[in-house]
Amino acid sequence: MICCLLPLSALLLAALPASLQARDYGQRGAVFPVIERDLLEQIHSRLTAMEKSGETARLNQELKRRTIARVNRPDPVDGLIRASESRSWLFDPTITLAADIRGAKGELIHAAGTRVNPLDSVKLRGPLLFLDGDDPAQIQWALRQQANAKLILVKGAPLELMKARQRRFYFDQGGKLTEKFGITAVPARVRQNGRMLEISEIVLPPRKVRP
Repeated sequence: MICCLLPLSALLLAALPASLQARDYGQRGAVFPVIERDLLEQIHSRLTAMEKSGETARLNQELKRRTIARVNRPDPVDGLIRASESRSWLFDPTITLAADIRGAKGELIHAAGTRVNPLDSVKLRGPLLFLDGDDPAQIQWALRQQANAKLILVKGAPLELMKARQRRFYFDQGGKLTEKFGITAVPARVRQNGRMLEISEIVLPPRKVRP
């Protein structure tokens, strides 16, 4: 017994009611040919025109200027204020592994689901100090702390400060660290306390108002 396999399109057509099958209704209204300019040709023409007019050079210079400006002065972290009251709390850095951690030879180091505290293997060498780089009082406070402290700006110009103070300054890009630690006011300090991190927001003397 030989089975004849109809093409899929023929089977679908046969399954449709006669009223839904295609019919020739003739031509109604004017018909125009589809004319579409090649997209790559349009792009090439546009770029050529921009090059000749000097627009490309202008855009490159603007991009360079904006990039340098952002490096010199990154966007400040939103939502942070100058500390008006002192508060401290403990932060547990323990994480639960989502996948197995294996060594170079494939040996299992930690299985998925294991709770790991990074401070058990890597100690915090010095405190992390979060500060507003545009506030002279916070700069002075940070520079008086331990020499091995990491100075992390939430606002300001890190490159200018590095040149002026001869210290390395970091920047909390996008507020990822302050958000993780729950910091809402600066200056703030993060330091190790056993298997925990002790976080403090510190009140400084009020700014002196010039007469």
